[in-house]
Amino acid sequence: MILREVVLLALLAVAVSSAWGQAFQAGAAKRIITPDPLLPVSGGIGIPQPTTEKRGELTTRALVLREGETTVAFVAIDSLGFPSVLGDRIREKVAAIPPENILIGASHAHSTPDCYAFPDGQGGHTANLDYIDDVCAKTVEAIHEGLARLQPARLKTVVGEAQGKIAFNYYAPDLYDREMSVLQVCTPEEAVIATLVNYAIHPEVIGNRRGILSPDCIGPLCDQLEMETGGMALFMNGAVGGMVTADNRLLDQPRDPLGGYWESEGTWEECLRIGHLMASEALRLLETAEAQQAPRLHCLARRVRFPVESEMLWAVVTGSPLKYPHNDDQSIVTTLNVVTVGKAQIFTIPGEALPNIGLYLKRKMDEGSHPFLFGLTNDAFGYILTEVDFESFKRYDYISRTSLGEQTGEILIKELLAMMKEARQPGGAPVDD
Repeated sequence: MILREVVLLALLAVAVSSAWGQAFQAGAAKRIITPDPLLPVSGGIGIPQPTTEKRGELTTRALVLREGETTVAFVAIDSLGFPSVLGDRIREKVAAIPPENILIGASHAHSTPDCYAFPDGQGGHTANLDYIDDVCAKTVEAIHEGLARLQPARLKTVVGEAQGKIAFNYYAPDLYDREMSVLQVCTPEEAVIATLVNYAIHPEVIGNRRGILSPDCIGPLCDQLEMETGGMALFMNGAVGGMVTADNRLLDQPRDPLGGYWESEGTWEECLRIGHLMASEALRLLETAEAQQAPRLHCLARRVRFPVESEMLWAVVTGSPLKYPHNDDQSIVTTLNVVTVGKAQIFTIPGEALPNIGLYLKRKMDEGSHPFLFGLTNDAFGYILTEVDFESFKRYDYISRTSLGEQTGEILIKELLAMMKEARQPGGAPVDD
């Protein structure tokens, strides 16, 4: 009798595992990368500003997914940007995952130490190289722990409008992408392993001039999700360029009514408000998401050449001690990815694409898919505009100067759409029905 019950229980366990797609696995881990002692923080090219205090912890977070013979890692680092020359250091030390399957994105928080090592114009640079080494080492640790934690998982993905005062376009307040894309992996017993939030927002409530080192609103977002779900949380930015920023406007205090500028609130309390609101919206959207059985996982990568027309960015490429790879014809090569995870279709963007580019790419994605755009992923080389936007308005002067060039957006769109078509071919990964 006891043997019969054991056999029945074993058969039930096999049936449950099969129902949730035992071949699909997930594991997650994170490390704290807050410097001790504190370091100056960077808001872009220029001298980092000194800090005297911190709010929240900087982290590097890894979500590892596996289905059959395919393994992919999504990595989220609290940094202004994380160029491929550093990502490649990490990839070299993770033998269990193909290098092109490790997608490394930056939160783009403007209150974090410089990871570009910008040349300072005096023969030096603006970074702490020991700190950069530490971030790379701890990211390798997080990926390895995520691999070690792989377990059978089920998948939920959802896309919907994030409501409330979260983001706006500083250049044209209403021109921004309101969609939030959310991916969650759970055990067959419904314990949350990780929740990934993908949304376009500059985390610059605090910025780099208040003497505070902080993950900005992204820290409270992840903290709140982890408190409410019990699993790890991570954030991947979206098409954040031109300038989709945190909506910390004081709407009763206009600074330039004709130009559409307001005074803003740059406090940790405002970071908490925005981060917690983002978390609640992600959880609200997930309430409508259904578990996907036996989700497929596919990762396509392509090395793409981009000309560098900006003399300022070329000076960064050639003058940084990080030794960015570059070509004699004043171009760089970076990796683009198109990833399918169940119903989710993910495009990577190696910088800050303007929202019109992001919305166009989403519109062209496979019908029925849940679109995700991972901005500042695999590289973080400036703004990405279409050629008709490049230097078109006075307000676009700055983002045009800090773009690789006029053709960057055109190349990005062409290559990603071609990759999407390639992923549909035999051996590729069509979106699940």
